[in-house]
Amino acid sequence: MTMLATEIVRTHADLLLEPHWAEIKSIVPEADDIATYWIRFLDSDEQEAFRFEPGQFNMLYLPGFGESAISISSDPQDNEKIGHTVRFVGNVTRAVSRLKVGDIVSLRGPFGSHWPMKEMEGRDVFIACGGIGLPPLRPALYHIIQNRDEYGKVTLLYGARTSGDLMFPKEYEDWRKAGIDVEVTVDRGDANWNGRVGVVPMWFYQFRIDPHKTTILTCGPEIMIRFVIFEAMARRVPLDRIYVSLERNMKCGQGSCGHCQLGPYFICKEGPVFRFDELQSFFNVEEF
Repeated sequence: MTMLATEIVRTHADLLLEPHWAEIKSIVPEADDIATYWIRFLDSDEQEAFRFEPGQFNMLYLPGFGESAISISSDPQDNEKIGHTVRFVGNVTRAVSRLKVGDIVSLRGPFGSHWPMKEMEGRDVFIACGGIGLPPLRPALYHIIQNRDEYGKVTLLYGARTSGDLMFPKEYEDWRKAGIDVEVTVDRGDANWNGRVGVVPMWFYQFRIDPHKTTILTCGPEIMIRFVIFEAMARRVPLDRIYVSLERNMKCGQGSCGHCQLGPYFICKEGPVFRFDELQSFFNVEEF
């Protein structure tokens, strides 16, 4: 079992197996087929008690449709509401897309390992992510901003297919003001875009990082993750300071169905966040 897996927060054991009802308080469209659902437990004591670590996920349940593992995309310090950024690609999430403000859903969680916020203190942090890989990293950004003096230089390199596919663009300026170097790129520019054009690994190659003091966090499409890790290894960043989230591979949330198995690991149970030295032997496996 991985070191992070042994540190999984289990302060809400009563929330892990039994679904708890919650109300959708607001819905924010983010891009085509993607929206953030802001949810609050019906029981105010459950809402007050809920805690999670950046990178963890909840199981979102709709009666008649089933459950889906969804990363938490909100501020870990915000006890008022919980954010889940959902891409509508499966049976459950397509049913979620038809929900309205005031509708009731059920949540179990939080589950999974988390980003190494404590271990990164005193170090530079480079976050390289693409597409819907930003939502599971947004809680880490909030944590860094709230504890900015604990971290060195922090860079967010984020890419999307087009400017219309970028997640949370209204927050970028606030993140910059908080001392985060926010760099955004799109695969395809248009007349309304005057920023970077090109994929994340291509721009990652352009940045100068100190391999002796930098931790890499990456999440997004598998091909992007591969090339970010290749480049980090080329810069001689130690393998135990490269962290990857395989949140796209989650299924039942408990490792019971077996769909998330990767070698000896069950991503739902021992991930989704892994140190790369734990995954290296599976790195060249097709569609790891």
